[in-house]
Amino acid sequence: MSKLKIGITKNIHNGHLGSKERDPNPDMIENGGLYPLLDRLDCEVVETYQAELTEEEEQAYGARYRMGLASNHTADHVASLIKRDIFPLGLLSNCNQLMGMLAGHQRAKSRFSPLRVGLIWMDAHGDFNTPETSLSGMSGGMPVAVSTGLCLHHIRRAAGLEPPLPMSYVTMVGLRDIDPAEQYLIDKHRLAQISVDDMRDQTPKITGEIDRLAALTDLIYVHIDLDVITSEEMPGHGTPAPDGPTADELANTIEAMFKHNPKVTGLGLASYPGANDVDDIGLKSTLKQVEGAVKGIKARK
Repeated sequence: MSKLKIGITKNIHNGHLGSKERDPNPDMIENGGLYPLLDRLDCEVVETYQAELTEEEEQAYGARYRMGLASNHTADHVASLIKRDIFPLGLLSNCNQLMGMLAGHQRAKSRFSPLRVGLIWMDAHGDFNTPETSLSGMSGGMPVAVSTGLCLHHIRRAAGLEPPLPMSYVTMVGLRDIDPAEQYLIDKHRLAQISVDDMRDQTPKITGEIDRLAALTDLIYVHIDLDVITSEEMPGHGTPAPDGPTADELANTIEAMFKHNPKVTGLGLASYPGANDVDDIGLKSTLKQVEGAVKGIKARK
């Protein structure tokens, strides 16, 4: 079997830092054992890309808007990878870069003929707040709502995600810490879910949701906010939530998803708490998710 070709795309523009500041956490994943792991798994890293703003974009008003512009560059790279049959692996500062990864999958055919993209959203939180429902006002609690067209349309459009995802194209995995008004929106829009227990027991719900999304969409993107993993195996995360899956349980779920259908195309890893991961426990948990995806792809018939 030929080597699995992988393209790494990094985005450090998180909507909070100044445009000249760098979030070191994507680099910490990249330089913390990722390349030896991929080599051991018989993969070839074809290229590594860092999303950067142009000089003109650096002057644009608003950190959130600049974040959207940076995600548009991510989207161009992801689309280029998919068109060349290279697996896109996103190392993302936080979940705000979801839009760039989704937009890249959308434009993997052309900018003028967007593909239908399904989203597997793995997170302890729904990130389905709007500015009206959010208790904190943090943009990091809104990317799924933005991506499905509920709010902040100028940021979504800056990222090049057009049209927004229909609600039926979304499956949420591992949710357990939801704001009350956010829960109302999730229930109102009937978002599909896979529970922590489904992951622990590896129930048919996992592949059933892949079948459901595959029937509706052309490609499926898997996004992981690393706080979905139990806090014992992702120590120091800024938004921990109890009773999550272990790193192995999550990796088994990812492997099953990628194995089940070739439409499952890309993987994004967001919000690694590198500065607080003093013993590299969270790093090991993160790399297990990459291994799960690769094993799943290689196990396809």
